[in-house]
Amino acid sequence: MSSFSFKSFSWKKSKSSKSSKSDSGHSFSSEEERFLTENMGTVRVPEVVPSPADDCDTLKKAFDGWGTDEKALIRILGQRNAAQRKAIRETYFELYNESLIDRINSELSGDFRKAAVLWAYDPAERDARMAHEALRSYKKGIHELQVLVEIACATSPHHLMAVRQAYCSLYDCSLEEDIFSTVSMPLRKLLVGLVSSFRHDKEVVESFVADSEADLLHDAIKVKQINRNGVIWILSTRNFFQLRATFACYKQKYGNPIDQDIMKCGASDLESLFKMAVWCIDSPEKHFAKVINKAIVGLGTDEDSLTRAIVSRAEIDTMKIREEYSKMFKSNLEKDVIGDTSGDYKDMLMILLGAKV
Repeated sequence: MSSFSFKSFSWKKSKSSKSSKSDSGHSFSSEEERFLTENMGTVRVPEVVPSPADDCDTLKKAFDGWGTDEKALIRILGQRNAAQRKAIRETYFELYNESLIDRINSELSGDFRKAAVLWAYDPAERDARMAHEALRSYKKGIHELQVLVEIACATSPHHLMAVRQAYCSLYDCSLEEDIFSTVSMPLRKLLVGLVSSFRHDKEVVESFVADSEADLLHDAIKVKQINRNGVIWILSTRNFFQLRATFACYKQKYGNPIDQDIMKCGASDLESLFKMAVWCIDSPEKHFAKVINKAIVGLGTDEDSLTRAIVSRAEIDTMKIREEYSKMFKSNLEKDVIGDTSGDYKDMLMILLGAKV
């Protein structure tokens, strides 16, 4: 599984390094390209990072000046990893006796504010808050509930545990309890199973298990009973490497990818959530490429989905998402984002995608 990268990296170009351009036209040195390819995230952390106190001083001046210096905020927070942002939050409170998150909320507005706040949060707290928002929404269809599948199936088992702990701390109840009390059947059964699991995170694959469980999945799909306990048990307990082997075995034995056959069972939210779970387990970059594309195509922009996809994956696998986006939609992710956003909101998203703002 991909995990958050807390490495620092020099973005200073050496005279001897050849530079190449990303699809969006931003120049990267060959060394930078190797770093991005190896780490798969797109957050640029400078080689020499100011101390948390220095960053806090700059942020405080950005807030207290004649109007907010949004560019300074974007440059600082947008080029710090999760551990560094945590240190900034803690230091800011120690120095000024106020929450950095609260100050950002009071200084900014609109989609830019939401993106900046989500990025400033600890990743586990951010996901817990997004899950709670989804469960408190009036409508709870595939669009609202997909964040729960993403948290359960497109992040590491340790991150899911951290999200569950954060949820309990924030809301005095478990994530599972809230799903059970707010989501109706049959979606409830699948979601509770996915978020309450703890998977082994090692690369362990048993071929005979893949073969037998591919058969079990096929039998359930054939009779259109994908909500069987056995199916949910497989999806929610097997490690991701084992599940990918099972999905590959399914395709080899039965001719179609399992996500295609799942959709033959029906076109309800249940089938869509099952398909989404398979995508998030097997190829999360494919899922998030689709989320971003759906957010920006057609009339209007789904800023919430666009923000969630970019913010939540910027330290994990945005390089892969960018490549998958190009394959799936024959278009460039950065250019499409630029064409559908504007102002400080656009700059915030672009710095998380690796652009220099």
